[in-house]
Amino acid sequence: MIVKDTLPNGLTLVTEEVPAVRSVAVGVWLKRGSRHEEEAACGISHFIEHMVFKGTKTRSAERIAAEVDSIGGYMDAFTAKEYASFHLKVLDEHLPLAVEILGDIVLNPLFDPAEMAKEKKVIFEEMGMVEDTPDDLVMELFAEAFWPGHPLGRPILGTRKTVGRFRREDLSSYFSRVYHPGNILIAAAGHLEHGQVASLVSRHFSGLDGKPAPRGPRGRAPRVVTRTIARSKKELEQVHLCLGARSCPQAHPDRYAVYVLNTVLGGSMSSRLFQNVREKRGLVYSISSGVTAYSDAGLLSIYAGTGKDSLPEVIRLTLEEIRRLRGEELPAEELRRAKDHIKGGLVLSLESTGARMNHLARQELYFGRQFPLDEILGGIEAVSGGDVRRVAGEIFDGRVAASVLGNLRGWRPRDRDLQI
Repeated sequence: MIVKDTLPNGLTLVTEEVPAVRSVAVGVWLKRGSRHEEEAACGISHFIEHMVFKGTKTRSAERIAAEVDSIGGYMDAFTAKEYASFHLKVLDEHLPLAVEILGDIVLNPLFDPAEMAKEKKVIFEEMGMVEDTPDDLVMELFAEAFWPGHPLGRPILGTRKTVGRFRREDLSSYFSRVYHPGNILIAAAGHLEHGQVASLVSRHFSGLDGKPAPRGPRGRAPRVVTRTIARSKKELEQVHLCLGARSCPQAHPDRYAVYVLNTVLGGSMSSRLFQNVREKRGLVYSISSGVTAYSDAGLLSIYAGTGKDSLPEVIRLTLEEIRRLRGEELPAEELRRAKDHIKGGLVLSLESTGARMNHLARQELYFGRQFPLDEILGGIEAVSGGDVRRVAGEIFDGRVAASVLGNLRGWRPRDRDLQI
């Protein structure tokens, strides 16, 4: 059973009782992410995510880690473009301590300058890891070129320049503005009782100021630019490619058709790209497609890693598969297989309390309500072959954007090679 409450100070609580398990996953979700930062503060949300576990007025970083470890709990956090989260998964009997720790983190972060100095080094290493992970880097290059001058195109980690400038006052000021109860959602799923969770949350989060939240920078939908970015990186053995086009936002009525299109194109091992480019021709080790959806924008992207000599053929075959999806009705058997793949993956993922907690939070963040599982499965089932063909034509309606990374020696794809 799913229950939603709004506390007197404006904080939102959503819980789902799952009686058959012994664990509870509980998380604090902030309705703000890297896209809500000013350009000069790029990376501050991610830096705060790191720093909240580095000590509070009542707990040292070591004590936070020791308390979580002592109960066999799992603690994690992440920052995304439109939200941030830190959460704990524990046995049901340890839920009171989990909520207490999360409340302490939100109400009493220290942002100790000495810890900040150390954590900057950690984040710089994280940036270096992205540089050393070409499939991540080629996607970052793509986003920056696809949404130029917009926060969705900026790296979540920020830059060495912006992160290097952050002072304690910057983090404290941003935290007090953004971590306001009107911007906070607490989601919990597992072996719990809603009244108990509401009581714990009221006890540990009532200290948050319930006055109207300060206004942040006004968001705007990004402007899409379809172009090619090529970056030479001589030490890479492979060439890494990202192709993409504008897709649907999170709440768009065609989202289910887009999921099916993605699954057929490159979202599974039986997909057209995986079978025709890797399995039949052996041109790549990895090729896949994915959907990225935000509140007002979306992207359907294709990633491949291949040799430089094979890259033109990989691009040609990829665009050939896109043209087929635009021009031909999807066979009933392939449509059925894609739907069952999506439905099976969704249902199996929700066997985890952590995944259920994530599902609760994202539904609330983007839709303001919870969709029953049967309604989601019904939306997938309602997609027709004609729907897939139509959205393929709407998404891939001209030249695709591209980013290429590798030992290119001046080579880059020609515009006519990227025309649908």
